[in-house]
Amino acid sequence: MQTSDKKNWLICIDDTDDIGTKGTGEIAEEIAVLLLDEMNDAHPLVTRHQLYVHPDIPYTSHNSAMCFELASEKSLTEIKTIAVKHLLAECACASDPGLAILDLSSSYDRLALIEFGLKAKVEVKTKVQAYDLAAKLDVSLSEHGGTGQGVIGALAGIGLRLYGQDGRVKGQVKLNNGLDQDSSVQDLFEITVADILRRSELDSVVTISGDLLGPDERLYLTGKVKAIFWQHQFALLVYRDKGRWCNALKQHLKEY
Repeated sequence: MQTSDKKNWLICIDDTDDIGTKGTGEIAEEIAVLLLDEMNDAHPLVTRHQLYVHPDIPYTSHNSAMCFELASEKSLTEIKTIAVKHLLAECACASDPGLAILDLSSSYDRLALIEFGLKAKVEVKTKVQAYDLAAKLDVSLSEHGGTGQGVIGALAGIGLRLYGQDGRVKGQVKLNNGLDQDSSVQDLFEITVADILRRSELDSVVTISGDLLGPDERLYLTGKVKAIFWQHQFALLVYRDKGRWCNALKQHLKEY
């Protein structure tokens, strides 16, 4: 298989869960794995994008969409078939799932999608608006149960991922021979920026003020270590505490 044969896609789902059922982020990760051309291919990181919380918008707990980028030889039909099959098998009965798929090599209107995503963070959008824009921009948008209201978030998630300055990475930062994605850091863990970039899928370490840290800076990690999507990169967000750079707290991460 040649890398040149692959195309890049953005895939986003929304409104697939209910209280006590498998979360949308977990389902998105499962779809990402099912879509891999080879099982040893790197697993795409899923980003969580917060949308508008309003009484007119149905949601389970937070109203967020889950998006990932995939490099694949598969066609749109193959990708959609696999994703829909998994949605139908795993979505909660009371959910309203939506699926959006964008071929990044197509001549889509990037700014129009970003605008839709940003507006979906601050105002109520409708299914008609989502379908109209998707049809105009040739984005695959489909609903798979319930009211299908999830198409709004699915399309908005595509736009916010394209924006490149929104969202948190699902799960925790995983280090080779170190931190595990599924567990918190119980004791203070000291590491340099260069080391954490070498041992993880992170691209950068950035402060809450937006400054990049150099490779020799030392970090002090504890609790849940989470990454954000910042300037189209997967970045560890840090803040200064008692003269040390520490991984961001929940209140810092809420901005993303």
